[in-house]
Amino acid sequence: GPFSCIAEYVKELDLNGKIDGVLLDLGVSSPQLDDAARGFSFMRDGPLDMRMDPTTGISAAQWLAKADVDDIGWVLKTFGEEKFAYRIARAIVADREATPFLRTLDLANLISRLCPKREKKKHPATRSFQAIRIYINSELEEIHKVLEGALDILALDGRLSVISFHSLEDRIVKRFIRKQEKGREYPAGLPLTDAQMQSGKTMKSQGKAIKPSADEIEKNKRSRSSVLRVAKKIAQPE
Repeated sequence: GPFSCIAEYVKELDLNGKIDGVLLDLGVSSPQLDDAARGFSFMRDGPLDMRMDPTTGISAAQWLAKADVDDIGWVLKTFGEEKFAYRIARAIVADREATPFLRTLDLANLISRLCPKREKKKHPATRSFQAIRIYINSELEEIHKVLEGALDILALDGRLSVISFHSLEDRIVKRFIRKQEKGREYPAGLPLTDAQMQSGKTMKSQGKAIKPSADEIEKNKRSRSSVLRVAKKIAQPE
């Protein structure tokens, strides 16, 4: 089942509030990425699908066949932080009438023709494929839900550890922890008790974000963009 159902699973097992640690690995599994038939790869030809669960929702190909320039451009820019998002979107819409985008390499080759290679060791289609995958699977929405669920099921002093693999994910995790640390916000200038000032504070960050060493990146290339953040659940004041 999806990440976002973590609290439901734990409640069914009668373990709510008894979990000492939750580790969330937000990365897509390597076997899924490497399986050309799943449509995630811009290096290997396969059907342009990208659904984590191929039995539900619509495929990337179905979405690209219907979406307009603004929608495609917004997805590539928002979820892929792609500089040439609208240039790519216009080309997809212009070309799809004659030749629908049904295969991964059709889309990857189009993007390669349009976009100069800007980053070493990064294919020009990396950001666009990431964006479409995130959108098709509602991945960022899932992250918001699982963070809330993880906080709910943790015991006091329990640790939440989250490994992110791109800046959008890491930003969500960082903001979530920061929001839990700040607690309830009051208008400036109100006379507040210590308890009121502490109210709503549910977590405390456990140090700075941890990134992989050069040695780890050498052994596992896919770890290069990973970021680990850890926070502890804290008690509410009486």
